[in-house]
Formats: sequence, structure tokens, C-alpha cells
Amino acid sequence: MRVVRTRDELADVRRTLPGRVAVVMTMGALHEGHAALMRAAKDSAESVLVTVFVNPLQFGPGEDLDRYPRTFDTDVAMCVREGVDAVFAPSLDEMYPNGEPAIRVGAGPLGERFEGAHRPGHFDGVLTVVAKLLHLTTPDVAVFGEKDAQQLALIRQMVRDLDFGVDIVGVPTVREPDGLAMSSRNAYLSAEDRQAALALHRALSSGDLEKARAILDDEPGVTVDYLELVDDETWAPASEGTRTGRLLVAARVGTTRLIDNMSVHLGTRIVG
Repeated sequence: MRVVRTRDELADVRRTLPGRVAVVMTMGALHEGHAALMRAAKDSAESVLVTVFVNPLQFGPGEDLDRYPRTFDTDVAMCVREGVDAVFAPSLDEMYPNGEPAIRVGAGPLGERFEGAHRPGHFDGVLTVVAKLLHLTTPDVAVFGEKDAQQLALIRQMVRDLDFGVDIVGVPTVREPDGLAMSSRNAYLSAEDRQAALALHRALSSGDLEKARAILDDEPGVTVDYLELVDDETWAPASEGTRTGRLLVAARVGTTRLIDNMSVHLGTRIVG
């Protein structure tokens, strides 16, 4: 497996990769959820390329850019273990040689709701770096996790609206045995915080907005930013016609902000 740092090195490696190529984009601090993405990539293509880049454009003022965990050696070891063909780990200057880009990809109306409402500009930063990495890696397939469901929906819309010509594959959320969704930010949780954080999974597993709200209200260690039930296809508020919804939650547990979501089969139930 090769680790490359520059665009030229990436281009050289990309030319040697056989067959269909899948890319897995990460910010490092890899865990078993990322390993699941790599395995899904191997199922979708003959060659797998992983990117490791902590993207400052998607962090707002006062967020955790400086303390975001960086574990590059163990990240590379996981990529080797999972049979990845190459890792692209550019520096900030390599990704943004002219400084922060003046022109960015706008996330549109969906990008201003839920996470976008609480983190203005976040999804513009996400889509901008994803677009750049798609151009640089030129994959046939790009694999993303469903834990970041709104991000995945926006990436799919960008690829569709702007004719990127790449297949987007979503991979179900990987959870700890106790139900907590795997996240690089889980490392920030104290033992007490981690117990409180389990309320997020219990709430989503209820499959009902009001029951979920009651579960979270009963956990004093959790401060909810939002809890919403949306149509899983349109991302409009779930209504009487919604058959499959998605419960979304974002909450602060101690000093750590966590997000999670779960698909909900509503059948013929009348919603809210």
C-alpha cells in the first residue's frame, strides 16, 4: 500500500490502480465504522483509495478543529489491514494551495436545515472538499456512512445535480455493542458522558418522535439541539403519506456534540 501526499503522487498512483476504483473519504481517527466503509468499497470495486484530511472549511468558530483527534499511524495500519491500495493524505497547503477557496459548493435549502441550522456553512465546506477530492481521485464509486445521513443526502444531490458521474454508496451505521454509534468524537466522552449518550440510541430505537423526545428529556446529561422525523426520500417533515421516515437527533453530552439517526418504517401510521 502506498501513502501519497501530493496531487502528482496521487495522479501517479491513480494511473496504476486496476479496474473500478472506490474512494473512502475520511478525516482520520479511523474506527471500525471506517473499516466497514473500506470493506463496502472493496465489494463495489477492484481498487480502494482512502483519503485522510481534516477539512477546516467544515468547522465553525469555536468548534473542535484544533483538538480533533489525529492518529495517522494507526489509521494507516487499519488501511493496510483492510487491504486498501493507497492512502492520499494531503497537507492543508496541498488541498488549498491558494488559501481558503473563494468559490465553494453551496448546499442549497437542505444544507440550511438540521445540522446546517446549528452549524452555518458546514455543508458548504463538506461539499466543497468532497467535490475537490472527487476531481482529484477520479473514482468510479464513493462510499459514505449513513450515520451522517444529511451529509450523504447532500452529496447524492450534488453528484446528481452537477453530473459528477460517480456512484454513491451508503453504508449502514456501525454501532458499539451497547448501541452507541461509532464516531471519532466518542473519544471525548467521559465514562459518565458515555452512559448518558446511550439515551440517543434508546430514543431512536423507540421508532416514535414523541417517545424519543420523552426518553431524551429524562436524561439530564443530554442537551438536545434537534430531534426530528423526516421523510427518508424527500427530507420534508414526515406526514400522513410518509411510509419510511428517518429520526434525526443531535445533542450535546458533556462538552461533546453527537449526531445519530435511524430509519423508521411508518407503514400507514399517521404522523404527528
